[in-house]
Amino acid sequence: MMKTIGIIGGMGPLATVDLYSRVVMRTKAQKDQEHIHVIIDSNTNIPDRTKAILGGCIDPTIELIKSAQRLEQAGADFLIMPCNTAHFFIDKIKERVNIPFINMVEETVKYTFNKYGRGTVVGLMATDGTIKSKIYENYYNDMGIKTVIPEKTQEKIMKFIYDVIKSGKYEEGTGLFSECVNELKDMGAEAFLLGCTELSSAQYLYKIEGPYINPMEVITESSIIYAGGELN
Repeated sequence: MMKTIGIIGGMGPLATVDLYSRVVMRTKAQKDQEHIHVIIDSNTNIPDRTKAILGGCIDPTIELIKSAQRLEQAGADFLIMPCNTAHFFIDKIKERVNIPFINMVEETVKYTFNKYGRGTVVGLMATDGTIKSKIYENYYNDMGIKTVIPEKTQEKIMKFIYDVIKSGKYEEGTGLFSECVNELKDMGAEAFLLGCTELSSAQYLYKIEGPYINPMEVITESSIIYAGGELN
């Protein structure tokens, strides 16, 4: 009997759809009944996580905990969350539920270490909230992996996340994304973390190739295995 996945979604809705699609596509199944039971709470009432970290916004943990508890009550055996920035609040959520919560950030850093090894330089592409909180930097540092963050193009990657992907203006293209990648290359980055789920979705939408570390792919594989499924 496979475990039921509970997805805390709505941050944003496209990322939630993307994660569910990945779980379905990566699960080895020949009929409906061989797929994993997935419960999704696409809670668009969750306040902006970056604004909360930077100050001056409603605390998102209230709604995050509501989602987690709804999923637990609905029968989820464990939780995952397709929002990198929201993992800043993960410990507060875990305290209020009685089921496991797979940490996408932690799993992604382990994946990076296993694939690229100690001493790799990773360029961080993420929201201001994720950068300021140093969620990834701290985990990578513990694994002996160096990170670099954009100095000139952080504002541009934020614009790409919010004004292109979250706003659904996909015709704007990947110019802002590419400018950030080029700066990080100049800073010595050998691999690039797509540290925002909108960036993970953008890689799929625009079919962007390269040495990109995609947390959505990592959590997809981790959750399927944890649920007792097989990977395609």
